[in-house]
Amino acid sequence: MCWNGKFKIMTCLCILAALIVFPVHLFAQEGKDTVEHEAGFYYTVQKGDTLWDLSAQFSDSPWLWPELWSENRQISNPHLIYPGERIRIYHGKGIDTFAPNNVVTQRPIKNETVKKTYYYYSPINSIGFIRKQPLIPRGIIFKVKDDKGLISVGDLVYIRQKSDDPLIAGVKYTVYRTFKPVVDEKTKTPIGTQHYLTGVVEITKKEPDFAVGKVVQSYRSIAINDLLMPYKKRSPRIVLTESRKGLNGKIISAEEHVNNIGDETVAFIDKGREDGVTPGQSYSIYFQERDKSGLGKKGNFLLSPVVYGTLLVLHTEKTTSTVLITRTEKSIQPGATICSPME
Repeated sequence: MCWNGKFKIMTCLCILAALIVFPVHLFAQEGKDTVEHEAGFYYTVQKGDTLWDLSAQFSDSPWLWPELWSENRQISNPHLIYPGERIRIYHGKGIDTFAPNNVVTQRPIKNETVKKTYYYYSPINSIGFIRKQPLIPRGIIFKVKDDKGLISVGDLVYIRQKSDDPLIAGVKYTVYRTFKPVVDEKTKTPIGTQHYLTGVVEITKKEPDFAVGKVVQSYRSIAINDLLMPYKKRSPRIVLTESRKGLNGKIISAEEHVNNIGDETVAFIDKGREDGVTPGQSYSIYFQERDKSGLGKKGNFLLSPVVYGTLLVLHTEKTTSTVLITRTEKSIQPGATICSPME
């Protein structure tokens, strides 16, 4: 594919399946208030891509394409890259300086400009969440025009208002449903209610007793009795940030309720904003066995933890977060333990 130097608009959908997170490495020195970091991720070339375009998309400037080439010396000719080729996207090195008021500032190394590193996740608007207290719905779908069995894009649905806030013509609403409350299997304490997003409707007409809405997006099969919440568009461009130190938690479940969780699976963890978790952070998935031989020690003792996967935080609630499994060496089960990134 020849590079023609023209700027083109890339869509998030064309790169979703190609993105794999490259871990952020942190290096801290005892007694110092700075943390050196290096970050990046891999991308699989799609038809029509050029280094010029990829640089514009990932580094905010097409003129930085030579830096992208310098990070991929396997590319002999920068004007020729091919679909299926795996390249490393790199955004520079820097030092985070932690001020006393916990405000993070940045300064360059050797006059280099520190650039943010992003992870693109185009279906970001379709991911749900677990919230301690379920949302109060704005409305509920009670009928579909022509009584179709499968509700999809373009269909008209009839909605009954469920709150004091009126449904407004011309306004979009996210369609969702909830499941029974999630309970911690060990402690039996309630974790929250899963909100499962199914699509988006736009109100086209308001009647005294109901509203008519048109399905404009369908993430999953929409059904009678699905609920409505205000629509809020999320950005698929997630800034990779430093993970919280000393965090320990567990995976609650997969969004689709599968028992074997693998790569690129959306799941939930039992840590959220209250625990310092924010979108863009990465955490390790690990197991730790107990030695029962008793050799050299009295009783059982824990062996060293073994990391077998990583996850990326996509969305946070107060006490839980929605995450993407970015790498795993084996199947993950609900209840698997997570922690701050390990070397």
